[in-house]
Amino acid sequence: MARRWYGGDTQLTVRMFLVMFLLAALYLGFIALLWASGMDFFGVALIAAALLGVQYYFSDRIVLWSMGAQEVTPEQAPQLHATIERLCALADLPKPRVAIVNTSLPNAFATGRSPSAAVVAVTSGLMERLEQPEVEAVLAHELSHVRNRDVAVMTLASFFATLAQLLMRSFMWRGVYGGNRRNGGAAAVMLIYLASLAVWVISFFLIRALSRYRELAADRGAAIITGAPSQLSSALLKISGTMQRIPTRDLREVEAMNAFFIVPALTGDALTELFSTHPSLERRLEQLKRLEQDMEGR
Repeated sequence: MARRWYGGDTQLTVRMFLVMFLLAALYLGFIALLWASGMDFFGVALIAAALLGVQYYFSDRIVLWSMGAQEVTPEQAPQLHATIERLCALADLPKPRVAIVNTSLPNAFATGRSPSAAVVAVTSGLMERLEQPEVEAVLAHELSHVRNRDVAVMTLASFFATLAQLLMRSFMWRGVYGGNRRNGGAAAVMLIYLASLAVWVISFFLIRALSRYRELAADRGAAIITGAPSQLSSALLKISGTMQRIPTRDLREVEAMNAFFIVPALTGDALTELFSTHPSLERRLEQLKRLEQDMEGR
């Protein structure tokens, strides 16, 4: 029987809406500036769209390949499949494909553009270090990402940031647009370059803010699916504590995947929350504690 998705988090919803609104306003302003400058940017937009299309439709294969993940059948991993199948029934989701990454790094991730094309992967280190209820909480977190279509949302949110980055690179590498006198000469070129830089920088922070809010939403979804926020809290504490003992070289090998992980693999001191794809551990634990109190009061 599916869990009731009760008690919406108004603050979280408002913050995600505000970030999406600011991104949309930023991108519309960027388009207006390019249009007003007389620049023909459709070629660059086409390239950006093609790159994002590949990411959108093939993200699951790319991520699995980059992590060395292997899809497993119910016969190869019966308990893992059974757990995911039960959680999917509670979350009212189609069962995703299941994969395992053979590494001591304790983590998990989900990818795929939609619930019907999703993959949930866990590392062997996660299954070795966590108790079964904690593993279930982690899997529920990843299924919440699938339910919320987070891969698709973040891919679309980054479209114009990718376009702005391509524009900047084209200026630096070739100076193609500088030779076009019809576009206003050097002044127009500099204006478009600075606008591209500003869009990329502002998008960088806004997209990371959106990513942090979606992690909080996935934590909340996991707590609702399992009905046990404390199990996710325990899992987060264990994963974070173990991460500090993982060799730096191993962490660096997977840093590019931090946006997908339930807990980012960071070397040295953690980045400030402003630059991070994830909220601080303290913030996540605080939210889970409030949610547990809310559940107990019902």
